[in-house]
Amino acid sequence: MDVDQSSSPRRPPLSTPGYLDPESSRLREEYRRYRKRLSSSNDSPLLGTSVSRFSEARVLHDGSSMPRRPNAGLLLEEIKQEAADYSDIDGLDGSKLFGSAKRRTSLDDGSAPDAGFVSGRKPLRSSMNAVKMEGDMLQEGETTFTVFASLLDSAIQGLTPFPDVILQFERTCRNASESIRYAATGKLRMAEDKLMQQKAQLLLDEAASWSLLWYLYGKANEELPGELFVSPTTSHQEACRYVATDLTAQLCLRIVLWLEGLASEALDLEKKVRGSHVGSYLPSSGVWHRTQRYLKRKNNDSNIVKHVDFDAPTREGAQLLPDDKKQDELLLEDIWTLLRAGRLEEACELCRSAGQAWRAATLCPFGGVDMFPSLEAMLSNGKARTLQAIELESGIGRQWRLWKWASYCASEKIAEHDGGRYEMAVYAIQCSNLKRTLPICTDWESACWAMAKSWLDVQVDLELSQYNTSRPEEKQYDDDMNGTQPMLSSVGPENWPYLVLDQQPRDITALLQKLHSSDLVHETVSRACREQHRQIEMNLMSGNVAHLLDLLWSWISPSEEDQNVSSPLRSRDDPEMIRFGAHIVLVMRYLFSEEMEDELEEKLVTVGDLIINMYVRYLFSEQQEELVGVYASQLERDVCIDLFVEMMELRLNSSLHTMYKLFLSAVEYLPFSSGDVSKACFEEIIERVLSRSRETKPNKYNEDFSDVAERHHLQALHKAMVIQWLCFTPPSSIPGFQMITGKLLMRALMHSNTLFREFSLISMRRGTELPIGPHKLLAILAEPLKQKENFSLEDQEISDNLQEFEDWHEYYSLDATYRGWLRCEMENSSVPPDMLSAEEKDQAVAAATQTLELAFLLLLREERPWLNAVEISPFESSEFVFLELHATAILCLPSGECMPPDATSCTALTSALYSTVSEEEVLHRQLKVDVKVSTKDPCCIEVALRCLATEGDGFGLHEANDGGLLAAIMAAGFKGELNRFQPGVSMEISRLDAWYSDGHGSVESTAAYIIRGLCRRCCLPETILRSMQASISLSEAGDSLDHCDKLIELVASSDSGMIHLFSQQQIQEFLIFERECFICKMELEEEQIPTDG
Repeated sequence: MDVDQSSSPRRPPLSTPGYLDPESSRLREEYRRYRKRLSSSNDSPLLGTSVSRFSEARVLHDGSSMPRRPNAGLLLEEIKQEAADYSDIDGLDGSKLFGSAKRRTSLDDGSAPDAGFVSGRKPLRSSMNAVKMEGDMLQEGETTFTVFASLLDSAIQGLTPFPDVILQFERTCRNASESIRYAATGKLRMAEDKLMQQKAQLLLDEAASWSLLWYLYGKANEELPGELFVSPTTSHQEACRYVATDLTAQLCLRIVLWLEGLASEALDLEKKVRGSHVGSYLPSSGVWHRTQRYLKRKNNDSNIVKHVDFDAPTREGAQLLPDDKKQDELLLEDIWTLLRAGRLEEACELCRSAGQAWRAATLCPFGGVDMFPSLEAMLSNGKARTLQAIELESGIGRQWRLWKWASYCASEKIAEHDGGRYEMAVYAIQCSNLKRTLPICTDWESACWAMAKSWLDVQVDLELSQYNTSRPEEKQYDDDMNGTQPMLSSVGPENWPYLVLDQQPRDITALLQKLHSSDLVHETVSRACREQHRQIEMNLMSGNVAHLLDLLWSWISPSEEDQNVSSPLRSRDDPEMIRFGAHIVLVMRYLFSEEMEDELEEKLVTVGDLIINMYVRYLFSEQQEELVGVYASQLERDVCIDLFVEMMELRLNSSLHTMYKLFLSAVEYLPFSSGDVSKACFEEIIERVLSRSRETKPNKYNEDFSDVAERHHLQALHKAMVIQWLCFTPPSSIPGFQMITGKLLMRALMHSNTLFREFSLISMRRGTELPIGPHKLLAILAEPLKQKENFSLEDQEISDNLQEFEDWHEYYSLDATYRGWLRCEMENSSVPPDMLSAEEKDQAVAAATQTLELAFLLLLREERPWLNAVEISPFESSEFVFLELHATAILCLPSGECMPPDATSCTALTSALYSTVSEEEVLHRQLKVDVKVSTKDPCCIEVALRCLATEGDGFGLHEANDGGLLAAIMAAGFKGELNRFQPGVSMEISRLDAWYSDGHGSVESTAAYIIRGLCRRCCLPETILRSMQASISLSEAGDSLDHCDKLIELVASSDSGMIHLFSQQQIQEFLIFERECFICKMELEEEQIPTDG
C-alpha cells in the first residue's frame, strides 16, 4: 500500500507566498483569539519588490561596473576580503552550515560569498533577503539567525503578512533541524552526535511553538459557506456552526488541529528519511488466517474463539491465536498513529486494505462522512445527502449519539476482557472516554491531543443533545459543563454524553492542570510539562502572554557580571531560546497592535525590550552586525540609542568592513532624523557617539603613573577614529540620500575642527614623533572632503568650517614637515660633521627650506589670517551674559611625565591662574576660577573659568583675534608660564569647550572664538619659534637668505598683531634665536670676506 502522506487533511499545505505575485496582493484579515480584525499594516506598495539586503555587489567580477564605495580604504579592504574568499572557495563544507558564518551569502543567491555591502534599496528599505520559499533548505553560509532576520524584516516592511511569517519561522526551524539531524550522521563521535541530535530536537520543539502561535493567533476565522448548508441541516453542519461561534470550542479545535499537524509532519519526515510509513502491510494482513487454520483442524480450546467474525472475541469472551492477536495489535497501533495525525481517511483505507472493512465502518460511519467539526471536513463532505437522509428518519443527532454510545461500550468491553490497548484507545477516542485513552498516551503531545479532542467532542455532543426529542423531560443542559449530571435510571444513547462528562476538563486551565498532575496521565507527560517549549505552549493555550514573557526573560536573563555587551554568553545560555524570545515578542507586538490590554502592552514594552536587547547583544557578540538593525530599531528610543552607541564604541578598532556593516544597520533601519521624541534616530546616535568620545574615560592606575601621558595621547587617536562613522557613504537608495551624506560630512567637518583645536594644544612639544590624533583625522577625512558636490558652499557656516579645516590641514602639514627636519637634524648631530655625506647635509637643508616655505605661507597671509577668530557676538551689550571656558587636562613636568594632582596642587593652580590678570580685571569681569581633580581619572584636572562678557570680548566684534581674557589665562597654563606655580609644569589638554551662559549658568550658545583665539596664542608663537630654529640651521649651512629678518619683521609689525600673542618667556626665546641667527650671519659674512678679496 502506497498512501500519499504529504500533508494533514485538516491543515492546508503552505502555498507559494502571495507577495511573490504582485497581481495577487490584497488585504489580509488578521485575528486575535478568533475575533476578526482588518489590518492594512502588512499591505505595502513594495509588494513584489523585495531586494536582498545581503545581495552583495561583486568587486572583482561585477560584469558591468564598479560599485560605489564609501572610501578607498573600504574598497581596498573589500578587494582583499574577496580575494581571500575566492582562494578558500574550494574548502567549503557542511560543517560551516550552522556556525558563526564569517562569510554569509544572500538568501536569494546562496552560492555567492560575501564580498561587499548593499548596493541599493527600494523606496523605504529593501527586504534584508529575498524571502525563502518554504520548501527551500538553508544554503551554505546561512544560519537560522540570518533567515529569521530576513523573514522578520520583510514582515516589518509590509512585504509579508505576519501570520505567513510565523509559518515561515516554523518551516525554517524544521529545515534546520532536519539538516542537523541527518547531515552529520556517522561523521561525529558519539557524544558530539548526541549533542547535535539534542539541538535538532530543540529546533523541532521551537517549530511546534511557532505552529501553535499560528493556529491560535495567526490562523484566520473562516466563515462557513452558506451554499453548503442543506435544509434541514445535519448534525455535522450544526456542529460546525457551533464550533465556529463558540470561543472555547474554537480554542479546542485549533489545539487539536495543531497537535494533529505536528504528528502529520512527523509521519512525513519518517517517510522521507526511512522510505516507509505506517500501514505498509500486505493486503488482507488483518484477516485472522492462523485462527482460521486452527479452527479448520477442529481443535477444541475454550480460550480460542469458535468463529472468525469481528464480533466473535467480544461475544464469546475468547481470544485469537497469539500471532493473529499480535498482528491485529500492530495494525491497530498504526491506525491509532494515523488517527493521532488527523488522517482518518488513510486509517480507514488501511483497514480496508488489511481486510477489515468492518473496522473502517466503525471509524467513519454514515457512509464515510467526515464528522470532525471543521471547515475542511465540511468542504470535503460537500452537500452529501447520506447523513441528511439518515437523520430525516431518526432525528438530528440520534445516530450520532448511538455511534458514540456504541464506541463507548466497545472501549469498555475491550478493557474488561483485557483486549488490545490500541483497539481500546481507538474506540475510546471516538467517544471521549479519557479513562481508556490516556494510558497509551506516553508523550505530552498525545495526552494533550486526547484531552482537547475529547473536550471538543463533548462540547459538540452537548450542543447537539438539544435536538434529542425522545426524552424532553431531561432537556436541562445549561449547567452540564459545570459538572451537574442527572441521576440516570438507565444507561443508553439517549443520555449521551453524560457517561463521559465527568472525565472532561471544565476549562483550559483544568486541562493543563490534568497534564501536570492527573493520575491518568503517564509520568513522562507530567515530566514533559517542565520542558521549556511545553511551558511556552501551555501559556499560549491559556492566553497568559504576560506570564510567558516573564518566563522567557527568567530563562535568558544574564547575571550581573555578564551585563557588558562584549562579554561572552554563559554556557547555560541558549542562543536559540534568546532568538525565539526576541521574535515572539516582535510578532506579538504586531499581531496585537490594534487590541491590547494596557497591562499586556506595558509587559511587551518593558520585558520585551529586555529580551530583544539581549538578542541584539548576542548577534553583536557573534559578529553579525548586519542583523542587529532589524531588532534594535524595534526598541524604545533611549534603549535603542544607548545600545547603538555602545556597539559603535566597541567596534571602533575593528576593520572598516565590520564598522560599515554596523553603520548600515543603523542608517537603514532608523530614520536619519525624527520629529517624534519617542523614536530613535541615526542623527542622535551619532551625536551621542561624538559627545562620548570626548568625555574623560574612567581610569585606575594603582599608583603607577609612568604611562599616563602615553594613555593620554592614545585617547586622541580614539577621538579621531570616531570621525570614521561620519565618513561612510549611506546607500543611495535610502530617502534623502544626498541630504544625509551632506549632513554627515558637514558634521564631520565641524567635529574635526573641534578636535584639531584640542590636538594643537597637546602637540606643542618639539619632538620628532608625529602627534597621532590629528594625522589620523586628516587621513580619514582626505577622501570624503574631495566630494565638494555634497556641500553647499554658499552656506556661511559650511564655508567657515571648510576654511578652518584648510587652516588646520596647512598647520599640521607644517608640523609634520618640521618634525621631519628635526629628525634629520638629530640624526646628523649624532655623527661627527666630517663623517656626514653631502646627501645627508642636502636632505637636512631641503627639509629646513620646506619648513620655512610652509611657515611663511601660513604666517604671511594677505586676505585672511590663519585661524581667524574675529567674530560678531550674537548678544547685545545690554544683556547679562557670561563667558565660560571648561577644560580637562593633565599636569606635565618638563620631562613630559605626568604630575598626579591633589587638593594642594589644585589650590596652587587656581591661585596661579588668578594671578595672570590684575585684581582690577578680576573684579571688573567677575572672574571665577575653579580647579579640581577629575572624578573619573585621578590624573586629570578639571578647570572651569567664568567671566562677564564685555565689549570686544563677548559683545560686539571681537577684533583682537586672540580669544579674549579667558584665552589669555588658559594660554599661560598651556605654555607652562604660571608665576605662582611650579616652574615648567604645563597643562596638556584633553577636552576644551567654551560657551556663552546666562546668570544661572545655562548654556546659550558656543563661543568658538575663544578656543580659536587660544589656539592662535599658542600655535602661532610656537610656529615662529620653530621657523627661527630652521632659519638658524640654514644659516649654519651657508644659506644667505634673510629668513630671520622676515620673521623678525613679522613679529615686530603692529599690523600683524603677533607680538601680543607671545608670552614673556617666548619673547626671550625669540630674542635668543634672533641673536644666534645674527651671529651666524656675521660668521658667514666673515667667511666670505677673504673670498671676495
